[in-house]
Amino acid sequence: MTAPETESLRVPTPRRPPVLRGQASVVAVVALGGAIGATARYALSLWWPLQPGGFPWATFWTNVVGCAVIGVFMVLITDVWAAHRLVRPFFGTGVLGGFTTFSTYAVDIRRLIASGHPGTGLAYLAATLLAALTAVWLAATATRRVLKRRQP
Repeated sequence: MTAPETESLRVPTPRRPPVLRGQASVVAVVALGGAIGATARYALSLWWPLQPGGFPWATFWTNVVGCAVIGVFMVLITDVWAAHRLVRPFFGTGVLGGFTTFSTYAVDIRRLIASGHPGTGLAYLAATLLAALTAVWLAATATRRVLKRRQP
């Protein structure tokens, strides 16, 4: 084979458009919402500080309330009205993603167990999981029932 023949066998690689093209607004609203949610969570942790070896109530209630709000929110934007394309990323992913804190939940469990409070750590592990799942289910169910009653 000669050099020109090998050139003809090459398949050109298709050019991909930049990943963020058209997504800059989504990234921006998620970042803004995340900043708002994380600020609210931080304020709550300052207002209700964790006692050494104690049950992390602020993180527990942050996660439970955040899950309940996401249950209501998802029903509203899927069953009731067609939200603007940036509402879900801003509020669901941004605000509620920044507000709820399952990473702190994991760190709290590890800290409780490492500091000699395994019973509290395991109770927190189970209680948060059960309460968060129950909150989202109850909130979504209650929202659907309320909306069903309001229909003519």
